[in-house]
Formats: sequence, structure tokens, C-alpha cells
Amino acid sequence: MKDGFIKIAAGVPEIALGDCAENAARIVAMARQMQAQGVKIAVFTELGVTGYTLEDLFLQQALLDASAQALQKIIDHTADLDMLLLVGVPVPVGCSLYNCAAVINRGRLLGLVPKTHIPTYSEFYEGRRFTPAPAQWESVSYLGQSVLLGQGLFRCASLPELVVGVELCEDAWVPSPPSVGLAQAGANVICNLSCSNELIGKSDYRGTIVRALSGSLLCAYAYCSAGSGESTTDLVFSGHCMICENASLLAEQRWETGRFVTADIDIQKLNADRRRMSTFTAAPSEQYPIIGEFDLNVTETNLTRVFPRTPFVPQGKDSIDARCREIIHIQSAGLQRRLTAAHAKHAVIGLSGGLDSTLAYLVTVDAFTQLGYPLENIMALTMPCFGTTSRTKSNAQKMAEAIGTSFREVDIHAAVQQHFSDIGHDGVTTDITYENSQARMRTLILMNTANQCGGLVIGTGDLSELALGWATYNGDHMSMYGVNVGVPKTLVRYLVEYVASTVEEPLQSVLYDVLDTPVSPELLPPEENGDIAQRTEDIVGPYELHDFFMYYIMRCGFAPHKIYRIALRAFEGKYTPDTIEKWLKNFVRRFFTQQFKRSCLPDGPKVGSVAISPRGDWRMPSDALSAEWLRDLENN
Repeated sequence: MKDGFIKIAAGVPEIALGDCAENAARIVAMARQMQAQGVKIAVFTELGVTGYTLEDLFLQQALLDASAQALQKIIDHTADLDMLLLVGVPVPVGCSLYNCAAVINRGRLLGLVPKTHIPTYSEFYEGRRFTPAPAQWESVSYLGQSVLLGQGLFRCASLPELVVGVELCEDAWVPSPPSVGLAQAGANVICNLSCSNELIGKSDYRGTIVRALSGSLLCAYAYCSAGSGESTTDLVFSGHCMICENASLLAEQRWETGRFVTADIDIQKLNADRRRMSTFTAAPSEQYPIIGEFDLNVTETNLTRVFPRTPFVPQGKDSIDARCREIIHIQSAGLQRRLTAAHAKHAVIGLSGGLDSTLAYLVTVDAFTQLGYPLENIMALTMPCFGTTSRTKSNAQKMAEAIGTSFREVDIHAAVQQHFSDIGHDGVTTDITYENSQARMRTLILMNTANQCGGLVIGTGDLSELALGWATYNGDHMSMYGVNVGVPKTLVRYLVEYVASTVEEPLQSVLYDVLDTPVSPELLPPEENGDIAQRTEDIVGPYELHDFFMYYIMRCGFAPHKIYRIALRAFEGKYTPDTIEKWLKNFVRRFFTQQFKRSCLPDGPKVGSVAISPRGDWRMPSDALSAEWLRDLENN
């Protein structure tokens, strides 16, 4: 539970239809199996104590007495479990019978939540037996005690940020589910006890509903439906279980009666999402009050959750290709609009032969193609200087020739040497002035070339470089429109690779060679054999680590110690703990100190949920200090 991780389970014991004592024993046995795996919240099926398909037998006193006795056994025999349990049971109150979820914790019955929407259509006829939930919760006598019955919230006393709401089956299928009000009142975990039969296509539809609810409500949603043991007189049940978090499916099972699924949900992430989205309003509600508090030991969850090393990159080739097509379309559409708005039919781009400039160049080519502008109106400039290698220079020229854009070489050696003389630099010391003078000279040439032809300078810097501040202020930091500003470095590679897979020779070979070239600004002299001497990742750290850090700091708002914890899991076997800590500290320091560069960025298209434009997504003072973030990592 530390760092907001909660292990939740949805379990489907095989139903002994009408045998309440046996069902209770099976629920207790499964709960103990869940406890052994560190589960803190356990959701069982609708009317799981009795079975759902008993029809008019629910009107028999013998069944109702047996179900009450069985529920008491579940309460007594799980008193030693550090767990919140939700069990389905019929509850008679006066002349009414409610289809309820009994909420249990450490030998206490915290409350009874009745089903709100009672279906009486098609194969369902619950209205013959059950009464809808009362409009307001009420105190009722059950199992020899006074207990609250109605819709409300259950809050964890030891972890107040964990708030649980409950709905049952049909409640999720209606236009205004109880979960909407529950979430707005503060619930970040919704549990659904269900008994939904199988029909062709129904499982997909059911899954869509559950994922959509978890997304629109910014919550975790645990759905547990009955399986084998229910009557098959007319219907079949698959035991469909799902655990979702903010529209993502974390775990699922079907046709697996007698088993349960678990997932690690992240309460801190959900609450951070809610705070970030100003349109999500959560406030205490008289309709959905706190009707029960439960207690759990705040222990460290043994994580089974998977944290992808590249959170910006989807899984699977088809998904990656679809993502790449969409991103390039967004980049191209943004540039097309800017070109037409500026009445510019020319573009100038510094084509170095590296990954970023290659992607920006390919996007520019696509934009010109879509607009019907001549490709020769794209001026690709290569500007060799002290660190330029023959490999990158050659690839830039080959690329332009293969596509058919204009290409020009402007050697800047003499201009930079003259600049060194003007400012009194010896031209030999390879300091920051030595490097940045080259970058700024290139930007000067690009800008003035654009003025000559009435075109726009297309920026090449990517999102990762901007997060790290790995750009020369008023050098490659500046352009007239930056098409890569929303694309992290780990995704740039996939975009170029995607384009390479769709084109023919000789362009394809050039793009694959660009992909094989080390990432470098090429501002220091090459090695004696002509290879690149300055490798970016040797200086600032691996981009896959920095993109990982960036995602969880900017998108999720995680504290550094939590990011370190999940990075250890994600990169186990690839980077040592010391290496991860070193580069995380470096990221935090640079992220803070380099904000001044991000505060005056050129325009560029946002393409994902993480963006760094000072005009929209990311606003912070340039003089904020990183001390508390670094202390958080040291102290945890």
C-alpha cells in the first residue's frame, strides 16, 4: 500500500447453487488464497452466498436464514485477514428484499449496499423478487446488529486517500450509474458484484463499459461476475472478471471458475489525474456519505504490475505502426496550417543526418506533399564544422537526393573561427563556448536563409531534449515552428523506423543507417578513425531512462522515490540501482535548472499526453529549486 499501490482481486468460487454453507466455505478459502498473495480488497460475485439463478427460491425463508448464517460465518472466519471483502447476499428488510453487497473488514460488517437498478427485461426478472435500493441510506437490523443499508462510501482509516464505492451488475449498464455519484463524492475504487450471462459479443460490450467507466471516472474499477455452478436452464455464465484503471485493462479472466485475478492499482496516480483535470469535481455528498470505515495495514505491496520501459511507445507492431501514422499526421497537419497561415511556400531545415533532424525533414516533406507544394522548395542545409563526421554529412545529402528536395552545404568552419577571434576565444579549448558557437552559427544561417526565400525554419529538437535542456539557448533551441516538440526521443526512433519500412531504396538504406548512428550533437572533433566522439547518452544518460522519468514526473506527478522504485522493477537486469539513481538525480537537476529554455519555446504541435509548452501544458518558474525532490529520493 506504500506509494499508493493496492493489490485488488476479483474472485469467482464455483457456486453450489442454494447451498449457502458450502458457498461461504469456498469464499473464505479463496479469500485466504488472496491474502497469501497480498490482496487488500477482494471482490466476489453478485449473490455469491446463495447463487444468482435461484429465481423464486429467494422468497423462501429457509434460504434467507441460511444466507444470513453463511454471511456471519464469512465475517467470523475472515476476521484475521487484513482485507476488505465484498460479498453478494440477499437481505430481507421488513417487506422488502434487497440484492446486496456486504462490505466486511476484520470481523465487522461495515455496511450493506443494495442494487439500485433492478432489471426486468429480456432474460432478467429480478423485479419479481428484489426491491431497488432506497433513495437514502438507513439503519437496519441484520445479523443481530444495527447496520447501515444504502449507497455510500467506505474509507480506509489507515490510508484515507483510499475510498471505495460499490455498485451491482445492472447499475453499470444504465445511463447514470451510481458509480458516477460515488466517484464525484470521492470514491477512487469502484467494485461491481455481478452476474452477467454470456451472449455473442456481450463480453466485448461489457468490457467496453467497464473500461469506459474507469476512464471517465478516473478510478479503478473491479468487476466480478458469476461463473460455473449457476443454473444453465436458459443461461450460461463465464465468470468474467476485469480490473481496470483509468480506461486501462490491468487484469481479466473468463471461463476460469474457482480462480481469481489480481492487479496492483495505483491510488496516487488516480488522485493525481483527478487533481490535474479541472473538470473532475469531487466533493462530499449527502447522497453518498461515508457509511463505513475500514482498516488495513499499510505495508509495501509486492508489485506484480508491469511498468513498460518505454511508456510513450505502445506494445505490439500494429499498435506502434498505428501510433506512428497518427503522430506524423499530427505533426504534418500542424506544419501545414502554419505554412498556409504564414503564406510561406518554402521551408529551411538543418539536416544533420541525425535522428531528430531526419524526422523533422520527413514531416516537412509530408506537409509539402499534402499541400501540393514543390519539394524543391524545401531547403535542406548541412553545415559541417569541427565535429561533423562524413557518415552523418553523407546521409543528409543522400536523403535529400533520394527525396528530391533542395540541398546546400554551408561550411561554417571559417565563420566560427572568425567568431572565436572576435570574442577572444583561442579556438582550441573545447569548452561550452566552443560547442555553442557552432550551434548558434547554424541557427543564424538557417534564419537568414529562410529570410532570403520567404520560408520558415523548421525546428528539430524533441521533447526529451527540451525536458533535459539539452539544447543550445538561441541555437538549436530556436526555430519558426518545431515539429518535434511533442515527441520523446524513444518515440523518434520508432517514427523514423516506421517511415523506413514504407519507402523504397535508396532512401530506405539511408534511414536505417541514420537509425544505427549514435545520438550526438557533433560539436567536438571526431575520433582519429573518423567516428563520432561525442555521444549524448554518455553525457546526460540513457534516453530510455530519462523518458521513463519524464513520463512519471510530468504525467503522473510521482515523487522521485516512487519513480526510483518502479524503475528498479522496469529496468531490472539492464541497469543497476546505482545507475538508475544517478541518472534520476541528473534528470531532476536538469529539469529544474533548464526551465528557462522551455519558457520561450517556439510553437509546435502537441502529440501526446505529456507536453512541455509554456503556453499550455507545463508552467513552472525558471528559478524553482529541485532540493525537495532530491531530498525525497535521498530520504526514501
